[in-house]
Amino acid sequence: MISYIVKRALQSVLVLLAVGFVAFGMFRFIGDPIDNMLGQERTDADIERLREILGLNDPFLVQYWNFLKGALQGDMGVSFRQGRPALDIILDRLPATLELAMVSATFAMVVGIFLGIYTAINRKGPITNFILTTSLIGVSLPTFLIGILLIYLFAVELKWLPSFGRGDVVPVGDWWTTGLLTASGLKSLILPAITLGLYQMTLIMRLVRSEMSEVLRQDYIRFARARGLKERAINFRHAVKNTLIPVITVAGLQIGSIIAFSIITETVFQWPGVGLLFIDSVQFVDIPVMASYLMMISVMFVGINFIVDMAYLAIDPRLRGGKGGN
Repeated sequence: MISYIVKRALQSVLVLLAVGFVAFGMFRFIGDPIDNMLGQERTDADIERLREILGLNDPFLVQYWNFLKGALQGDMGVSFRQGRPALDIILDRLPATLELAMVSATFAMVVGIFLGIYTAINRKGPITNFILTTSLIGVSLPTFLIGILLIYLFAVELKWLPSFGRGDVVPVGDWWTTGLLTASGLKSLILPAITLGLYQMTLIMRLVRSEMSEVLRQDYIRFARARGLKERAINFRHAVKNTLIPVITVAGLQIGSIIAFSIITETVFQWPGVGLLFIDSVQFVDIPVMASYLMMISVMFVGINFIVDMAYLAIDPRLRGGKGGN
């Protein structure tokens, strides 16, 4: 068991190192930050002096190594654009993204599980056919198009909801701000949350429907019916429990995807989160902020996968016995 944990931990570290290496390699080809930092009257001496100060004259491996050393100490570098620590800039924007991801994930889980159970129990009928047909929208249409359609309908035509921004926010603690406690904040959250969570909701709904349909064909469900148990008790006391085990695992992995996919949603709705910050950083070639963002997403993905691996370790006795740990 110890060897399994150590192996997974080492794999996680290697993934983070690889992601950081690839990200730094890509950033070398997106432009020169000096062009955005100095005015038109710059001289060659000014350019060379600033490149030396920022360490841009160092070889790539030296820059990457310096970044890793700083990251281990909580120093992700200084933003080329704002002149502030990149980590502080990301932490300022992180509450907005986490709030959006939390609401989107809740919407995807609750609605997806409910619709999946309903369509599995009622396999035929106009409502089921309507749900399955319309759910294809969440898979077929790109996220930005769904967001634009929602803005046109609910913001432009009906004028029920705002089309951009986060609304009014209130501070909670030292650095956290939330819009969940204000009316405008809640209204501003509806459209981006639906846009971001629609794809995940469709996946969860279809997974629940498939898993529960398989469970309802098992022998112990037939035996429960033969004993005379009510259909409601069979569906919700026996079938749903066994259905949700793989669903929760998959849903947990989707949380990282929601945060990563928030880039598109935040851009469409001008949501002031880390996704929009990343897009702005690309335009200004703000390498420390871009690298910090990608490392943050990588840590979230790797952390969630590591937690899932440990959950499997607790559930599967073969892994604890040293088998199946490859």
